[in-house]
Amino acid sequence: MRKFFSLLLAVALLLPCCFSAAEESWADANLPHERMPETIEVIPWDQLSPALSGQHHYLLLCIDQWHSIPRPQDAPPPTGYNGVRRDLYGNTDGIVILTLDTRAKRIMLTSIIRDAIIRKPNSTDTSAKYGRINYVYNDYGPEALCKTISEHLGIPIEKYILFNFGQIQDIIDLPSLGGVDIELNANEIRYLARYAVPVGSVVNADGVDVHQNPRAPEGLYHFRGHSAVLYMRIRKADSQGDFMRTQRVRNVLSALADKCRSFSLDQANELANNIMEHNDATNMSLKEMLDAASFAYDLRSCTIEELRIPAKEDVRAILYANMLAQEVNWTSSRLKLADFLEHTKLTRDIDFLVTDDEDD
Repeated sequence: MRKFFSLLLAVALLLPCCFSAAEESWADANLPHERMPETIEVIPWDQLSPALSGQHHYLLLCIDQWHSIPRPQDAPPPTGYNGVRRDLYGNTDGIVILTLDTRAKRIMLTSIIRDAIIRKPNSTDTSAKYGRINYVYNDYGPEALCKTISEHLGIPIEKYILFNFGQIQDIIDLPSLGGVDIELNANEIRYLARYAVPVGSVVNADGVDVHQNPRAPEGLYHFRGHSAVLYMRIRKADSQGDFMRTQRVRNVLSALADKCRSFSLDQANELANNIMEHNDATNMSLKEMLDAASFAYDLRSCTIEELRIPAKEDVRAILYANMLAQEVNWTSSRLKLADFLEHTKLTRDIDFLVTDDEDD
């Protein structure tokens, strides 16, 4: 009996240690803020498994310019006179994977934070190089960004559509869409009130204009295109920084999808044609765009499911090469995305506290 109680005492003493070790996640590791990123293991393009049956992935990209310079195919990374990296073609302010699953009858939006650290396309087997994911388009092109995201997340993504802010504004303002309806909180209202835009750009059912009234009540508001883009770019209205920015991008996309639920197939095809006209670059043919419109039309009654990469426990702030960025546990993120794509669930952002001192 004495031995039995001794064993119980030993277990009781060890249990707190076990629990405290388990509670410390990858994100909680005690590391210096300025450091080299951990080695990122990716899955080479030629070793990726095919997409799940019935799933079609499209990479939606928004660059941080209202009027962009088209990036020539195979252009070298732009640099300044002193050889320093130059933002000539724009950085991807929004990165969203749209997945249409015609077999399981699902629509999924997976957003990726813009300042995630990735293994750069010019890495080799013996020399890995790291940088921010939103720089890849400007430096290496959209195809390289598709490949980079595919290798980090373990799914093959070949089709992309690239927009600038002005093109997204024009699409939202198309007569067939006529703006979007979005729920606003008090912080977002105060943020939007800073901007001078035409009267009626963000109004509620009572005609209250957010841009004219920083104390407008919280609730549902109707947005015109320009203000919808401003909303998508909000980053400093709360402590969640770029993490909530990705949620706002998904909010706009979900609101647009809601507007399309009552479309006829002809209207869906017309919208696909308009998207072909209002984009900066795409490798999709008109037929492929119309096929995507047909998939979306068949799935128009589905609830849109959302995922944010990375999850809270898979990200930690880092200062690397004089860049404020976020180090991501890509191995864990791959597993979460695979689970998301295979099983129906709705994942929303929760509270994050992120240090991000960059300007908008």
